Amino acid sequence: MDIKIHSIHFDADKKLLNFIEAKVKKLILFYEGIIGAEVFLRLENDQSSENKVAEIRLDIPGNDVFAKKKTKSFEESIDNVVEALRRQLTKYKEKQRGV
Repeated sequence: MDIKIHSIHFDADKKLLNFIEAKVKKLILFYEGIIGAEVFLRLENDQSSENKVAEIRLDIPGNDVFAKKKTKSFEESIDNVVEALRRQLTKYKEKQRGV
């Protein structure tokens, strides 16, 4: 699986990048047909403490799966996005099997 990580308006450190790659690679356990993943990390300019946005778009044959979450830390955002994608992939896989 090809993983591209884009950090917008800041430079992500190596620890965060490794964390993201490890989490995204685990999604292959739920659906083997993932071709690639594109991760966007963004800091929003609002005054609240929840200004860390993570978006992930997964390329799967015939479709794309997308999730976006906004929390206080990028790690928490990534955890939430990966969980949302896991649920979407499970539903997609069940639909493929005709369950």
